[in-house]
Amino acid sequence: MPEAVRGPDQPRKHPVVGVGISMTSYSEVAQVCARWIADRRAAAPGALRAARYICVTSVHGIVSAVLNRSLRPVFNGADIATPDGMPVVWALRSFGARQQQRVYGPDLMLALCAQAAARGHRIFLFGGREEMLSALCERLKERMPELQIVGAYSPPFRPLTPDEDARIVSRILDSGADLLFVGLSTPKQDRWMLAHRDKLPGLVMVGVGAAFDFHAGRVSQAPAWMRRAGLEWLFRLKEEPSRLWKRYLLVTPLFLPLWGLQLLGVLKYQKEPVRL
Repeated sequence: MPEAVRGPDQPRKHPVVGVGISMTSYSEVAQVCARWIADRRAAAPGALRAARYICVTSVHGIVSAVLNRSLRPVFNGADIATPDGMPVVWALRSFGARQQQRVYGPDLMLALCAQAAARGHRIFLFGGREEMLSALCERLKERMPELQIVGAYSPPFRPLTPDEDARIVSRILDSGADLLFVGLSTPKQDRWMLAHRDKLPGLVMVGVGAAFDFHAGRVSQAPAWMRRAGLEWLFRLKEEPSRLWKRYLLVTPLFLPLWGLQLLGVLKYQKEPVRL
């Protein structure tokens, strides 16, 4: 599948070990999403383009795309790929984006929900267990009473059958959602968004990873100082060792030497094309 060509309404990307990461901010992502939703609402019924999708991209996602080349176009096909981890932020700064800050999935979700509550955007939640989704909806409504949650779906822990997939696609479309949050973890959520881009025309999809668990109160977040210092992985490993040990001890350590080789010019990657 060809990788995306950035349009003039999208933040610029810079390759980080072969994955284009958007040089952006919370406010810019929110503004772009608001513009996409306004365009969707103004479009004629038959004129909706394919869905937009946003990946919150961590070291795990980048290294996974190195180890499995089929993942690279999944991330590079995203309209926006935010720098979700501090090492990704540091890499962007080393490549010239000196003021780059982290655009963290859980915080991005709250920022987009706050904007949705203020502007009347309708949201749909896809992912997680049923009891967790119920808690998530309740907590979001407590924080933002004006937020319109028009649907939530907990998929089974297996691939959906074609009939099941068609039913959930119809359910999302019939809900009138503008913004679809996908919480399936990386890279499953990213593959799902790409596969459903043409099935959900006009929607804005955002893969937010563990944000559902954090905001539902099921999993604790690392303290802010650990997140700023790039030590969130250590906190999460302590909290969920059986699930996360392979990610943090075998996969993500590969990022540092790869980043170093790119910085030294040994590894070279082409910057994304732009559609004028």
